[in-house]
Amino acid sequence: MGRAYAVREKKIKETGAAKGKLYTTYAKEIYLVAKRGGTEVESNLSLKHLIEKAKKEQVPQDVIKRALDKAKGAGKDEYEEIMYEGFGPGASTFMIKTLTDNVNRTVGEVRAAFNKKNKSLGVTNSVSYNYDNLTVLAFKYDDEDSVLMALLDEGIEPFELESHDGVIELSVKYQDTFKTKEALEELIPNIDYEVDESGWYAKEMINLEGEDLETFNIIYNLLDAIDDVTAIYTNVNMED
Repeated sequence: MGRAYAVREKKIKETGAAKGKLYTTYAKEIYLVAKRGGTEVESNLSLKHLIEKAKKEQVPQDVIKRALDKAKGAGKDEYEEIMYEGFGPGASTFMIKTLTDNVNRTVGEVRAAFNKKNKSLGVTNSVSYNYDNLTVLAFKYDDEDSVLMALLDEGIEPFELESHDGVIELSVKYQDTFKTKEALEELIPNIDYEVDESGWYAKEMINLEGEDLETFNIIYNLLDAIDDVTAIYTNVNMED
């Protein structure tokens, strides 16, 4: 598999607490996307794709509806998406995605996770220049060449495109996400995405051992426990 697949964020464990965080994350994201582009699903493609993804992750319809109702003005929550960049042990780095209604609270909790092991947050672009912002897609289809041509016809150059056992895996620049999906959905009606993720993927991966690995894992777990943290990206090779 390609580099982007090898560094996908760790899968959420099937526990009640983890499911609760998953539902909360989707509720915030749906609210934010609906606020930005409107609550009409058919006219807001970002919202449409996000709701489809949420349903595939088995997010309850009630969670989705409440998020849309809030976006229509039935709630007072105001969320914003903020990325934080941080330095871990060795040459490890972090990109931390958050959705928050209280920036001071969130930055304080994120900073405390690094301070716990005497590591630090970085300023904007101190880490991100070593990452690519990509969308990763995978779907069943047996004609890799036709997929490539459909994308090139739209001026989209895939970052990676591979096929394995009848499944095509590709990654594109984040800004090409919607053009890519439009091209794919025209080529493959009713396409079913087995993977549909956007995130930050390190250009070069590293391995940690011993005390550095232990420190890294502590920081990662502290960040993962923060309610406002919705995704963590790193340049450290991690076991599934």
